[in-house]
Amino acid sequence: MAGKPRAFSGIQPTGGIHLGNYLGAIRNWVLQQDQYDNIFSIVDLHAMTVPYDPVELRQRTLEVASVLLAAGIDPERSILFVQSDVREHTELCWILGTLATFGELRRMTQFKEKSKGQERVGAGLFFYPVLQAADILLYDAAVVPVGEDQKQHIELTRDVAIRFNHTFGETFVVPEADIKPAGARIMSLTDPTKKMSKSDPDPDSRIELRDPPDVIRRKIRRAVTDSETVIRYDEERKPAISNLLTIYSLLAGIPIPELEERYAGKGYGQFKQDLAEVIISALTPIQERLEELAASPAIVIRTLQEGAAKARELAAAKMAVVRERCGLGLPPLD
Repeated sequence: MAGKPRAFSGIQPTGGIHLGNYLGAIRNWVLQQDQYDNIFSIVDLHAMTVPYDPVELRQRTLEVASVLLAAGIDPERSILFVQSDVREHTELCWILGTLATFGELRRMTQFKEKSKGQERVGAGLFFYPVLQAADILLYDAAVVPVGEDQKQHIELTRDVAIRFNHTFGETFVVPEADIKPAGARIMSLTDPTKKMSKSDPDPDSRIELRDPPDVIRRKIRRAVTDSETVIRYDEERKPAISNLLTIYSLLAGIPIPELEERYAGKGYGQFKQDLAEVIISALTPIQERLEELAASPAIVIRTLQEGAAKARELAAAKMAVVRERCGLGLPPLD
């Protein structure tokens, strides 16, 4: 890993990992393992910003870890751990919170969207971006692979890092967002104006990673299309078929112009039928590995424990520097 830029990626254990999560994030993480010194965290503390069941939270944490391992995250090349197992995350969050301003946090689009119409909004949802900044800065990550919807949070992370460095001396790496042009936003199968989401009440809106072949075929067959039957990529005029073309292209490794040419003069029926088989072929090895891990949960738990030990070593060293720069704790004895 020497000489490689470090990348930090976090994923919430909110359950129901779907094709949008896989193509928008997980697949890219797997492909970039040789490019970066990677740290992957299942950010369970972030999941506490909305009402949750403690038993389900632990179950979902192990489920997400299993998905990451089944998809190809290699513990020999990357660190994989659960956020709450490294307590330095919350310590640094408080310190950075003294530098982030109320105005900055109030302007966060995600906070405004998620708190809209809610009678009770926990302060954790408001403070969410500061904890995210701590996640990233704690490990001197130079690169943060995120979707377009997280760009504002990375900008806040950069601002807080620069502010800390200016106030207390050069301490943190100022990270860059890594937003992929394709696949960063896989849209709903039933409404292409919305991002594919596990919170959508309509299960036909998404392909779950554990969906069996017949369910995948049915969901793709029912996926909305545009009135014009030409299979052409045009996000503005043909958002539905453009979304399906993106999924096909990413999973099959075929450029979209080549797909347009291949299906010229053909209807949506044949295209959808082929797309369903492409999805099934891509997900089958992941599903098989998930079954193996479900039969041996100790493998997942052990991997997370070993990852947490590695992460704690890095985090403890960084926090020792941060405390010294901030003047926290007792001075060393002569």
